[in-house]
Amino acid sequence: MSAYLQAARRVIRTEAEGLALLADGLGDSFDRAVETVLAARGRVVVSGMGKSGHVGRKIAATLASTGTPAQFVHPAEASHGDLGMVTQGDVALVLSNSGETPELADLIAHTRRFQIPLIGVAARAQSTLLRQADVALVLPAAPEACGTGIVPTTSTTMTMALGDALAVALMEHRKFTPEHFRTFHPGGKLGAKLSKVADLMHQDMPLVSEDAPMAEALLTISQKSFGVTGVTDVQGRLTGIITDGDLRRHMQGLLDHRAAEVMTRNPRTIGPDQLAEAALAEMQDRRITSLFVVTPQGAPAGLIHIHDFLRTGLV
Repeated sequence: MSAYLQAARRVIRTEAEGLALLADGLGDSFDRAVETVLAARGRVVVSGMGKSGHVGRKIAATLASTGTPAQFVHPAEASHGDLGMVTQGDVALVLSNSGETPELADLIAHTRRFQIPLIGVAARAQSTLLRQADVALVLPAAPEACGTGIVPTTSTTMTMALGDALAVALMEHRKFTPEHFRTFHPGGKLGAKLSKVADLMHQDMPLVSEDAPMAEALLTISQKSFGVTGVTDVQGRLTGIITDGDLRRHMQGLLDHRAAEVMTRNPRTIGPDQLAEAALAEMQDRRITSLFVVTPQGAPAGLIHIHDFLRTGLV
């Protein structure tokens, strides 16, 4: 094994041990932190200096994207006017491994002056930050993975994980769903996966009635370019679908038939409010290229095609 690989494994194992200590050490203070955030009328204002600041930006972003309004405020900028961003009704989440970071002093004093709840995260229970905090979250005594104890490694990993734990606990309490998540992630592949079927479906569908002659059905299939047509009854409900396979099975005397005689009955469908990812899974499982979207009453509302997923980058 190379020295590089040995170092990598040592780092990961050291940080994993720190995370295990963190998980085992969580107690009532974590519950109080969650309840403090839930009680806030405003935002969670996250702050930290140096590496803690980088971690804080990520925690603020994770909170904001999972239903807890949050923003990061740089402590040095806070001392030069940005303290105005921290108002009554907010809750401050302040990160510092030592708990003695001098740049945090003005922010801590501001929260005390205006009775803004302060959640502190640090490794020293008797540090200035945790003594001033309304809720103190103490990081366990775990060695840094660098081996010298100088480079923030295990400590930043534990802080990041603690932020994730806080965000997920809040998310689960609020019953935050994938649909809510999509509201904050409309772009990219993630946004596409969390799109609803209604967001991707085509409303200009190929449809014929059950008593339509097959000549009309063939013309509809050709005009709409989906390779299929839906078939509806007199109440307007989707009762069948005609595909290339159906056409081949009825090739003999095809034009002498009506749509109801050729169609495949009870086709696979999906609702407009279901996730697009569910539609894709159904199409892949059934090895089909199109899926009709129907209302709860069974009326066709749209059509979703495999090309729609290719276009959005889902496949």
